[in-house]
Amino acid sequence: MQILIAGASGFLGRHLVSRLRNAGHDVTPLVRRPPRPGEVRWDPAAGMLDTTTVAAADAVINLAGAGVADKRWTGQYKQVLLDSRVDTTHTIARAIAAAPRKPRVLLNSSAVGYYGDTGERAVDESAPAGEGFLADLCKVWEAATGPAEDAGTRVVLLRTGFPLDKEGGLLKPLYLQFRLFAGGPMGNGRQYLPWISLPDWLDAVGFLLERDVSGPVNVTGPEPVTNAAFSAALGRVMHRPSLLPVPGFALRAAVGEFGGEALASQRVLPGVLVREGFAFAHRTVEEALQQAVSPIPQ
Repeated sequence: MQILIAGASGFLGRHLVSRLRNAGHDVTPLVRRPPRPGEVRWDPAAGMLDTTTVAAADAVINLAGAGVADKRWTGQYKQVLLDSRVDTTHTIARAIAAAPRKPRVLLNSSAVGYYGDTGERAVDESAPAGEGFLADLCKVWEAATGPAEDAGTRVVLLRTGFPLDKEGGLLKPLYLQFRLFAGGPMGNGRQYLPWISLPDWLDAVGFLLERDVSGPVNVTGPEPVTNAAFSAALGRVMHRPSLLPVPGFALRAAVGEFGGEALASQRVLPGVLVREGFAFAHRTVEEALQQAVSPIPQ
């Protein structure tokens, strides 16, 4: 399959490019800098993407977007978070619509932030959007795929949870904290955390490339756990205590509005993946963490 991918240099993108190439696919990254051989330059801020490049692709995967936890959420950085997702998605969707030959599928990033704070209520893809900045961002982000869907391309919205790997994402800072015997739950620890193992995330993307599925798909593990249970499992895997909670007020003081969103409870279930028969390699958070973290000797 000829696959065009945006966001190939990010944490998930790097792993996905390697996985797809190992599976025999021809993968072409979209880049903003001068391209190297095998890459294609684009300019999403200017809405520039060559439609002939899109017409040559069987599938397009869009993982582009500034890091949600990279900086404090000032008004300016909120705009960066929005533009980096909506501009890229709009540019890709409009290029698909204008291409003389349409790719069969567009897999477009989204996030479980779409649901807002669900408390202890379990939600699947049928649940409505929640409230808050991330929920509003996800709604606009997903809507930007409209031109591709209207043109007849199958569109899958990847509402991703927290892929677990010690080299990136949620687990990277937690791994260091626990290694230094400073780990523990955030806030009261009762909020649910929608995790997924990195291998399962990669396998799910490959599964959705081929499966006749469209619309939102929760790319999360089958058994979301509370933050306290997650921290306890990470402590067991790393042979470290989980005794030093981060109070909610301290988190908000350190990172501002993002701290409040980080304390949200999201009991998100992968309804579509389960219904379609996707086989999770890591069904429990402890299995996922065992895979993600090399055990540390006691």
